[in-house]
Order: sequence, then structure tokens, then C-alpha cells
Amino acid sequence: MWKQDTNLPYLNTLNANTLGENLGIEFTEIGTDFLIAKMPVDHRTVQPYRLLHGGASVALAETLGSVASTLCIEDLGKKMAVGVEINANHLRPATKGFVYGKVMPIRVGKAMHVWNIEITDEKGKLVCVSRLTVAVVDKP
Repeated sequence: MWKQDTNLPYLNTLNANTLGENLGIEFTEIGTDFLIAKMPVDHRTVQPYRLLHGGASVALAETLGSVASTLCIEDLGKKMAVGVEINANHLRPATKGFVYGKVMPIRVGKAMHVWNIEITDEKGKLVCVSRLTVAVVDKP
């Protein structure tokens, strides 16, 4: 389903000088219709009670979905992906280690993409579910 050739080293260069880099997000797997990235649960990503911050989960989800959309665009010289709506349900706390986000398509159209992102802890327990809507727009 990907329109762009890619590999993990390239995906991880996209995080340079971004929120993703600051949060320690790292892409770990590319499948035929999914991406997986991990994010540490540490001082950068927790709230005052030392639980994973919901905003960090949303940042992981949006990073995954936006990159997935970018990989689905045929002509990156003319088009780009921009998030237009995201929601998240925080289901259980994470307090240490890493969380893992997996993005899969719900619908990938010409002008709009909708993604499902599931975030799990190191034991595979679901921490957060998110849905991201992305518009494919002309580059300015």
C-alpha cells in the first residue's frame, strides 16, 4: 500500500529536530500495511504523577499516522499530509519502559486518510486507542 520506498533508518531521520525526537520516538517495524514505533515512558513523556502523559500518547499516534499518510502519497513534490482531527481513549496507565504504537489504515483515499493507532505497553496490554484523520493537500 505504500507509494514511497522506505526503510527504518530513513523513517527515523524524519524525527530529527521535531517533537518526535524530543519524546524519543523511534520507528521499529514496517509492514505491508502498518508501521510500529516505540516511545519511552520517562521524564520526557510522563505527567506529574509519573504516568504516561495523554498528550505524549497523542503525539506518538499523530506521528505514526502522519508518516503513514506520507508514505501513501504518490507525488511528495506536489502533495503533503496534514492532520485534521485526532481523538484518543486512554485505557490504562503506563509507568515505565516503553510503549509501542501500531498504525493501520481504516481508509486511504485520494484526499483523506483515516488511521487507527493502538498503543500498548511492554506486556502487550492496550494503553490507548486513537483515530487520526489526515488530509492530503497541495504543498504551498
